[in-house]
Amino acid sequence: ISGYSLVIQARDSGTPPLSSSVTVNVDISDVNDNSPVFTPANYTAVIQENKPVGTSILQLVVTDKDSFHNGPPFTFTILTGNEEEEFTLDPHGVLRSAVIFKHMVATEYVLCVQAKDSGKPQQVSHTYIQVRVIEESIHKPTAIPLEIFIVTMEDDFPGGVIGKIHATDQDVYDVLTYTLKSEQKSLFKVNSHDGKIIALGGLDNGKYVLNVSVSDGRFQVPIDVVVHVEQLLQEMLQNAVTIRFENVSPEDFVGLHMHGFRRTLRNAVLSQKQDSLHIISIQPVAGSNQLDMLFAVQMHSSGFYKPAYLIQKLTNARRHLENVIRISAILEKNCSGLDCQEQHCEQSLSIDSHSLMTYSTARISFVCPRFYRNVRCMC
Repeated sequence: ISGYSLVIQARDSGTPPLSSSVTVNVDISDVNDNSPVFTPANYTAVIQENKPVGTSILQLVVTDKDSFHNGPPFTFTILTGNEEEEFTLDPHGVLRSAVIFKHMVATEYVLCVQAKDSGKPQQVSHTYIQVRVIEESIHKPTAIPLEIFIVTMEDDFPGGVIGKIHATDQDVYDVLTYTLKSEQKSLFKVNSHDGKIIALGGLDNGKYVLNVSVSDGRFQVPIDVVVHVEQLLQEMLQNAVTIRFENVSPEDFVGLHMHGFRRTLRNAVLSQKQDSLHIISIQPVAGSNQLDMLFAVQMHSSGFYKPAYLIQKLTNARRHLENVIRISAILEKNCSGLDCQEQHCEQSLSIDSHSLMTYSTARISFVCPRFYRNVRCMC
């Protein structure tokens, strides 16, 4: 308990008795009676041979139950095991290499490290660190090519995480890092630790091929990452049709079905090869295991096919489409819950271009805006 607050009353012996009160605050000063505590109590670490001088090996974690002025900053000292000065320990408790280790010279080091707190008198504690030197990497990293599709309203892309590179390495202790060629950093970034790809705002329509590589410290491997950006037109929303799928998650649709269904859908609804199919968005249906896919078809000449025409085409080809994935419904309008005949249902679609949904798998990522369907009865 760091303190007490007492209310003390004095009362006299007169008639009637009179009194007054005073508040007394009692602060309990901390005495430095707790030693620093290492978590865990002892450490095991690994470093590969031939790593450069200054390679980080281990981060020490130390806490102290005393008040702040009797705890950190801590002073770290290597007491034993570093007679040849192979290691350094910085003020933040990071153990680093001071030489280039060779597996043939020594395979293991045991260090005794002391942590001293800032109190008076100072308290100390000790930990032991076992450092194993292992052979350098013998396997190259492997990475899966990634294709990313971004759908956004015209010149209104806010940026954000658009996908993640999946890479592995057969060397158990390898730490993988990801890099992007500097000339592309004005449009994209790659998180060096986890491979997440971040697009900055304002991407233009078109195709981008990113020069990304993954390294284990010895081998560097290029990764094929292609980003397709498609900007929506307001006219697409006015001529959009929804296909509702049954029992499928967005990630499964993107990773397992999207390519095949797109190809089958093109065969079903395109009148000419030059027509263009635009997938506007995919979105889970709230409170269900269904998924809505919003799309429109642009004619080669100009303009878009009307929803009624597309629905007729889809209805005729529904059996072929369901060879790819089960369809729950084909919707132009959605007046469920409204006491309204179909012809009197007015629907409008709105897009929130700043609320992006990213559905990412190892090979493909689909980024699209959230959409809202508003319906009202005109009768």
